Amino acid sequence: AAKRAALAGQGDLFAEPAETSEPVRVPDGVPASELQAEAETAFATAQTTPHDYVLVETAEQLRRAVERIGTCAEFCFDTETTGFDLFNDRIVGLSLAVEPHHAWYVPFTEENSAEYAAIVKPLFENPGIAKIGQNMKFDLVVLRRIGIGIAGPKYDTMILHYLLDPEGRHNMNALAMKYLDYKPIEIESLIGRGAKQLTMDLVALDRVKEYAGEDADVTLRLKRVLWPEVERIGLQHLYFEIEEPLIEVLADIETAGVRIDCGALAEYAVELNAKMGELEREIRVLADEPSLNINSARQLGEVLFAKMRIAEKPKMTRTKQFATDEEYLQSFAHKHRIVDLILEYRGVKKLLSTYVEALPQLVNRTTGRIHTSFNQAVTATGRLSSANPNLQNIPVRDELGRRIRQAFIPSDGDHVLLSADYSQVELRLMAHLSGDESLIAAFEHGEDIHAATAARLFGKTIAEVTPDERRKAKTANFGIIYGISAFGLSQRLEIPRKEAKEIIDGYFASYPKVKEYMDRVVERAKEEGFVSTIFGRRRYLNDIDSRNAVARGLAERNAVNAPIQGSAADIMKIAMINVSRAFRREGIRSKVILQVHDELVVDMLRDEQERVVEIVREAMEAAASLRVKLVTDCGVGRNWLEAH
Repeated sequence: AAKRAALAGQGDLFAEPAETSEPVRVPDGVPASELQAEAETAFATAQTTPHDYVLVETAEQLRRAVERIGTCAEFCFDTETTGFDLFNDRIVGLSLAVEPHHAWYVPFTEENSAEYAAIVKPLFENPGIAKIGQNMKFDLVVLRRIGIGIAGPKYDTMILHYLLDPEGRHNMNALAMKYLDYKPIEIESLIGRGAKQLTMDLVALDRVKEYAGEDADVTLRLKRVLWPEVERIGLQHLYFEIEEPLIEVLADIETAGVRIDCGALAEYAVELNAKMGELEREIRVLADEPSLNINSARQLGEVLFAKMRIAEKPKMTRTKQFATDEEYLQSFAHKHRIVDLILEYRGVKKLLSTYVEALPQLVNRTTGRIHTSFNQAVTATGRLSSANPNLQNIPVRDELGRRIRQAFIPSDGDHVLLSADYSQVELRLMAHLSGDESLIAAFEHGEDIHAATAARLFGKTIAEVTPDERRKAKTANFGIIYGISAFGLSQRLEIPRKEAKEIIDGYFASYPKVKEYMDRVVERAKEEGFVSTIFGRRRYLNDIDSRNAVARGLAERNAVNAPIQGSAADIMKIAMINVSRAFRREGIRSKVILQVHDELVVDMLRDEQERVVEIVREAMEAAASLRVKLVTDCGVGRNWLEAH
């Protein structure tokens, strides 16, 4: 399948980080080649496993296969395509399976595509037959393009495993080796890698048949192992009420895409380049080095640490150069103007290369829009992530980053953008989970929660709270959720550690049940080895009893945070499903085009504005029943920045 064919050499600035594994330790005296051979023979393969993968060569053969599959309660399927661009690449084949070690492979050509699609369409659109796939969202969109919908229950093995082991690897090959002791055929053995890589339509049919048939066969076998496990630990409701319906919702969002104002980005690029030039000149003046290359870590290190001596004992890299990485330089911020300027320069440069110059390159030539891919099985907390490009990382805290949102625009003049954002959903969840009366009361009275916290911390009325006190309380409010320490808070607020400790102690004195909740959830995690969201999603914490204080501390912070962040993620997913169902039910033509953290962005028809705002607000606020009301802030504008 195309998703197994993570084309070698295909890089992307916005891609999720590649999965890494621990280095293999080679025992003394054993040749690595022997270990390699031994490791490979430990798994069954297509060569060592009797199987029957049938090449379907005529419409009549396909009809007979469809007839046979139509008598089954479920079937597994997988598509082969010429690539990942769902608007320009095409389907080249479909594999189907209903029993282990048997599969059909149906080659699709430009000549037979319409006829074959018509034959399999009733099978896929039969709501009485369950469908099984691996990363089914991709196949769903591929089939939509040839006029085929998918009805009935959908079992996605990637997502099933994600529910069982959120931090594990969910690709089919890894799952096959883990659960079936089976090593599937590598895609590179068919299409090669690098510049000479082929597309699947150029590979001999008998080889594609083996590869594609194996995809459907292995995925079917995986479902039969994974689903009983999901049921055993009681996650079937989470799967069918949240994750399964979300597959189609995300496919709709990705297909709709986002329109970008490339002209506005080009103008912004000119501005940012000019700003970089100014910063460069100022840095060179402060360094007294007219030809300093700011992008050279070596030159920069020499200037800062050898010439200007901003540190007594500078940190060195492995190659014995002065360290100039972001994190290290941050420790000198606000102490040396040159460091502040270097950090600012790097921030502008990153903004320029990662977004302002890169986004226009990612506009699809067929649709004129950017189509990100939402990942349901990447983050450990249950939150969605986005890749190719990652639209969830667009900076919002500083003015320069926010300007990028200005380039996200409606599809045409008849539309505007709606931004619907949950108001402090994580703090509301903390109030719900801890049951702290003071925190609940602040939300019930509609108080500014950060000002209310500041008033309690500093012994004032809300009216007397200063902006600086509110800022400190806001940092504490969110920091506590993430298990921030006195040291962390002191760094974040740039205050002495003693004052930070007083703020944290004052916070827990103000909201005693928050501290009780945190202690309780850590204790329970130590007993059970995991924590759960209010919908049952689990986060396993293997280091919760670790002797290593750093590892244990991180696990304890995750124990406090995961139920909150995970519940917020589940609430957003339920809201997205409810919005989608309401739009379909009422024939709404406006479309959700983005989901970013606690925010939904809708490409909204002006004529539908009143009803769409109503639907979205209602769906988001009714997504969960908590001890405090969920509140949604809605804004409308001619671009994302204006709407937000």
